[in-house]
Amino acid sequence: MRLDIHSEMILEEYRTKLPVFERLKAIVMELLQRCLDDNNLIVSGLEARIKTERSLAGKLELKGYKYHSLDDITDILGARIITFYSDEVDLISALVERIFEIDWSNSVDKRKMMETDRFGYMSLHYVCRIPESVYNDPAMPELNHIKFELQMRSTLQHVWANMYHDMGYKSDVEIPIEYQRNMSRLAGMLELADEQFSQIRREITDYRRSVQSLVASGNFNEVPLNGDTFRSYLELKPFGRLAEKIAAINQAELYEDSLMPYYKIFYLLGMKTIGDIENMRNEYSEGAYQLALHQLAGTGLDIVACSVAVQNLCIVAVLKQGFGEAGLLKLFNLVYGESSYNAQRAQRVFEQAQKINLVQ
Repeated sequence: MRLDIHSEMILEEYRTKLPVFERLKAIVMELLQRCLDDNNLIVSGLEARIKTERSLAGKLELKGYKYHSLDDITDILGARIITFYSDEVDLISALVERIFEIDWSNSVDKRKMMETDRFGYMSLHYVCRIPESVYNDPAMPELNHIKFELQMRSTLQHVWANMYHDMGYKSDVEIPIEYQRNMSRLAGMLELADEQFSQIRREITDYRRSVQSLVASGNFNEVPLNGDTFRSYLELKPFGRLAEKIAAINQAELYEDSLMPYYKIFYLLGMKTIGDIENMRNEYSEGAYQLALHQLAGTGLDIVACSVAVQNLCIVAVLKQGFGEAGLLKLFNLVYGESSYNAQRAQRVFEQAQKINLVQ
């Protein structure tokens, strides 16, 4: 490439400052990752790159006259946050504004600039600087003066941008009209999908909040049984008292384990609402405790899983509904995974239940 003296001087400044940009890149990535972690945000991608010397030289060859010095080129360091949902871009941008100083005159929201038929580069671009209040290194004061670019967009916007770039789709005069039309159709589909994913997510979030509120109200007969309602129900620790009573048989310690596998068992037992589980809990708690007495007596076990309560309730329900030993085997296969040992477990529990008249 043939550069004028002015551009050559900028390129030499770039070479001199390259270690500073490397350090800046590390700091920016650390600050962004910490921000995401502190706010419990999971993103599709977090990345940064430093413009290569070849790329910078190409830029200077085309428009080096625009820049007085390297400081005027704000994209030497470029960072990008790729969100799963388009509505997360605004949330993350608000958090970014708390960390960095934003050069608003040079920042741009390309989401508001697109033509109606083009998905294109719909992303938010900030030109940023690290304030000394956030990070300060006296040995490298340039870190607080160098501007960098931060791009925020959704996964589907990122997919489109990469396709757009790969196909060299830069202006309408470069490709025939039929291809322009197909690209516009595809852009519309991606934009609609992006909006719908965000909309569905909001609706699911609203539904889960309403479920939590309904469960917390205690109107269990009005709460249909599904994965979300069962999870909210478990937050009330409905089987906790029975588990503690069972553990007290051996003065054992309780350890937490997941009760979610029992959702499918309750469903197979014919439970339609959380109220059905509550009724079963009230009806079969004593039988579950009596079964635990036979299971634990003389064992000396000093650690018991919290799931012992709900498992014994399910065992009693299976037996009371007349499913017998075969029903117990199916239960244990669902809880522990299919194993030859489950048949022995089912036989042993069935015999214990017979002794205390739990078998129908």
